[in-house]
This record gives sequence, structure tokens and C-alpha cells, in this order.
Amino acid sequence: MSFEQLSRLDLNLLICLHVLLEQRSVTKAAHKLHLSQSAISKSLSRLRTQFNDPLFLRQSHGLEPTPYARNLATPLKQLLGAVEALTTPGDFQASRSERCFMMAMVETMYPLLLPQFLTELQQQAPLVTIDARTWASDSLERLARGELDFGITGKDIHFQDARRTLLPPKGIVYEELYRDSHCCLVRQGHPLLHRNWDLDAYLSARHLQVRCDEHEHWLLDLKLAEQQRSRTIAMHVPDFNSAASVCAHTDLILTAPGRYARHIEAGLNLVIVPLPMALPPISYTLFWHQHHDSDAGHRWFRELILSRCQQSTPEP
Repeated sequence: MSFEQLSRLDLNLLICLHVLLEQRSVTKAAHKLHLSQSAISKSLSRLRTQFNDPLFLRQSHGLEPTPYARNLATPLKQLLGAVEALTTPGDFQASRSERCFMMAMVETMYPLLLPQFLTELQQQAPLVTIDARTWASDSLERLARGELDFGITGKDIHFQDARRTLLPPKGIVYEELYRDSHCCLVRQGHPLLHRNWDLDAYLSARHLQVRCDEHEHWLLDLKLAEQQRSRTIAMHVPDFNSAASVCAHTDLILTAPGRYARHIEAGLNLVIVPLPMALPPISYTLFWHQHHDSDAGHRWFRELILSRCQQSTPEP
């Protein structure tokens, strides 16, 4: 460890760099740090000299980090988090915190789980913000790199199934929020509602398919393939909300999580019918990296999510 090099580092400059990487704008960074734009520009000039790199390039949409700056983002966030833990009381003061939690969630969770804890979060921690984005194929890797605080998505409960669909990398820990099972959605008046509903009827229809983690095949399709059977996919869509809207106006069948199906069924004049094959339940799960376990603020928010969402039992 070079104490001489460390002594030349200015913590205020590192904070400025962290905020610039978050905001991608001198104006927004100045507002967040309660400084003038001129002060931020001077700090950026000093940072460029310190790191011997331009760090940001001006684009029409704002500041674009250089590859060097992007590589600094994760270790910088971890460093500042460690410094904060050293300089703040052991008990997280929710009512005074201005922390921003980064989350990724599968889109069905927005109407189902956010209402369970968001109101209480706003009451207890009015200055805390959430930066949420849709769960994607790289979300677990982003959790591992420290770019996300939390992730919420469905996970297959059996290890062998999870190996084929979603197996968290080393260091990622998780806890179940609730379990759900799949069902089918069809429009009111669908022809299949007037015939015997079984697996043959299900497979004779054309289907909507939601890409989960940008993958086109679900565990359902892998289980069907084991029986040398398959669905006919007429249309792939990026999310369940789009799929439900299409389902309401066509004869395409949508296979969806049961709790989400019950949430949107009446509003879109859809009818729920059972999935005519045995499939293990889905475990909707909260993910985070183990290096957050000693972070009092992270632990407070994590416990709020877990306690409120685990208390919310899906309707039978």
C-alpha cells in the first residue's frame, strides 16, 4: 500500500466522480452536490489530471464515460460505501438518509410487490430514492459487480431446473418472497373455452411467448421437450404487459404467473384456465450481493422488502 499515493487522493473529488458517473451531467451533478456548475467543472479537470484520462466525452444527450471511467464505477461505489460505513453511526437513520437504491425487477413485480413496501419506505425514509429498471439477462452480473443493490425475479425452486434457467453466480445471496404457479390466459369467448381442456388442446393452439432474460424458451418448453412435444409460438414479445394486451384481442394463448394473471384478468376481459401439465412452482426471489450484509442501510431496506412482501400472501 502506497500511503504517499493515498495521501494525494481527495475524497471530495471521488464523490464528484461517483455522482458524475450516476448523473452523466454537470448540471445534475451540481444540483445533487449543492455546488455550482463551475465547481463541478473544476473538479472534473482535476480528476482528469489525477487519472490521466478524459473520463467523460460530451455527447448530445450528456456526458459519456470513457472505458476507463466505466471500469472505475464499481470499485468507486464500493469504496465510498465503505467510507460511509466508517463515518456514520451503526444504526441507519432512515428519516435523514438521501441514499439511492438501484434495483432490477421483472416487470410483473411492479404492480404486485412495489405497493407492499413503497408507501412505508416513503413514510420512514422520505429522502431515499429508488432507481429501478427491468430485469435483464445481465442483472445478476451487475449485482455481482456492485452496479445494483437488489434484484427481484422468478427462480426455479429445484437445483437441476435452476441450472438450466437461473443459477446465481458466486457471492450472490437470495431469499424467497413468495411462490407462484403458472396458468393460461385467453380472451373472453375464446373457442377453446367450449371444448375439452387438456394438454392436447393446449398444444393445438398458437401461443404468445414472453422473452424472459432475453431467452425465448422457458422451463415449460424444456419439460415439454423431454416428452418430445412443443408449443407453436406465433409471436414473441418483450414483456407480460404487452403479451396480455395482445392476448385480449386475439386467439393466442398466454402462459403467465398466476398472481399476475389474477391482477390483470378483469381489466382486459381475459379468462384464466389452468396450465394442463404439471410444472414446479416459481420462487419469486430477492437477490443481493453478500458484500452488502454489513451495510446498515442496505440491511434496513432489505428487511423492509422481505417483511412486507413475505406477509403478502397470494390469493389461492
